[in-house]
Amino acid sequence: MKHYLVAAISALALTACSPQTGDTSMPDTKAPISYAAEGWTVKSLPELAEALKAGDVSAEALTQAYLDRIELVDRSGPTLQAVLTLNPDALEAARALDAKRDAGEPLGALHGLPILLKDNIETADNMPTTAGALALKDNVTGRDSPLVAGLRAEGAIILGKTNLSQWANFRSNSSMSGWSALGGQVRNPHMLDRNPCGSSSGSGAAAAASLAAGTVGTETNGSIICPSNVNGVVGFKPTVGLVSQDFIIPISSSQDTAGPMTKTVMGAAMMLNAMATGAAKTDYAATLDAAALQGKRIGVLRGAQGSSPLIKDSFEQALSDMESAGAILVDIDDIDMPDGFWGKSFDVLKYEFKATLNAYLASTPDTVTTPTLADLIAFNAEHADIELALFNQDIFEQSEGMEDLESEGYKEAVAFVQSATRENGIDRLLAEHDVVALVAPSGPLAPRADPVNGDVWPDWAGAGYAAAIAGYPHLTVPMGTVRGIPIGLSFMGGKDQDAAILSLGYAYEQRTQARAEPQYYQTAEDLPEIAEAMRRRD
Repeated sequence: MKHYLVAAISALALTACSPQTGDTSMPDTKAPISYAAEGWTVKSLPELAEALKAGDVSAEALTQAYLDRIELVDRSGPTLQAVLTLNPDALEAARALDAKRDAGEPLGALHGLPILLKDNIETADNMPTTAGALALKDNVTGRDSPLVAGLRAEGAIILGKTNLSQWANFRSNSSMSGWSALGGQVRNPHMLDRNPCGSSSGSGAAAAASLAAGTVGTETNGSIICPSNVNGVVGFKPTVGLVSQDFIIPISSSQDTAGPMTKTVMGAAMMLNAMATGAAKTDYAATLDAAALQGKRIGVLRGAQGSSPLIKDSFEQALSDMESAGAILVDIDDIDMPDGFWGKSFDVLKYEFKATLNAYLASTPDTVTTPTLADLIAFNAEHADIELALFNQDIFEQSEGMEDLESEGYKEAVAFVQSATRENGIDRLLAEHDVVALVAPSGPLAPRADPVNGDVWPDWAGAGYAAAIAGYPHLTVPMGTVRGIPIGLSFMGGKDQDAAILSLGYAYEQRTQARAEPQYYQTAEDLPEIAEAMRRRD
């Protein structure tokens, strides 16, 4: 069966998936299936690390529990399609780690914890790294990216690869977040017809649905923060360069970074300890402080709160919670970008994509028959029934027409956008207002996934683009749900302020504990108050 048909066929099964509603036209004596996580899988990464250390659960048992849960909610039931590939050697690795612990040789803080990686990150396991694309289905490189080597060194088990917006959502201007030719459409576990955002769609959905102890995403501009926001989990985009981008399918040499996506800030910090290799690395878990907001001046980006009254209400509550924790709030109107900014920022990505992707493809094995971007474009046209079934490849085509990175056009554009977001953007606001961080909603409330029109987002909330283009740290922490849909709170800071940003978010999280478990609603009308409002009244 062609991969692009999988999402459409699976969608037909959704009417049988929801534990909240059902067909009431006939009596049903069976109890509805619950898709809520139970037992060990519902625990957070730090809780699981402690349980493994205490001997309350083995790595093998925990790995099997996640494999069973993936079968229950990803391969069947709600059919989240968040996991693209499973590591065939995961259980063997878990047994080996159990033997090491029994021998008194634990590897590190992540010993025995199953982790899922976005499928643009290479591992030495017997799994391809595909970016969700048919052209890379045989891209088995035998290489661990440095972040994976770091996770393994701390004892993590690579459970598998997550689905994603194909090519990290840099193929088409009319794309659909969370769709790939190989993996179909990722579904949001909070509300199955809602957009999971991208491009780390599968990592966000998998973290929310308890399919692994933690997941890894990548971001160029929003691809960790947005899926974390709409799936209701913690997501951290580090300062660019803190986590090596070697052996990760690239978009941008100036903006790309990988980062952790987990249920808690502590879990993200523990993962970052293993993933980070940059010179500014520190112990991110040890520096977390539940009192970090006390006496801190926090800049409130009022111009980035969007127009939704539902988001504004949630944001105001979050600000009140921060004030209660001792924060001093300073209103800031907006981050103003100069004329020409948006066009130049997109050009930078197209310049860098062509250069970095061609370099990456040249390093792939002979099983990959598309060694250049031009070859990929031709391959997709030849396999249009699969690859171009829902949207085109106009970004690929535009990128192929760009000059190299020695061109004056590129150098001028990258200097322009970095200046606008660094010294004339985030750095200026931090200094002028004497604040240690900037806060805003992390994004809009997720709209419906739309295979006809592609992504159709409401008025955007948040200013994550500034941190993305500047290459600065950005953390999103859940601030609850609105009509069943999660919404997050963003903390952004200056270069290498990763530890401070994580600590501020940790303090907010510890005070509010606002993360909600997914309910696997089919649609918003599974909520009784919405169903009642939508009902005709004679």
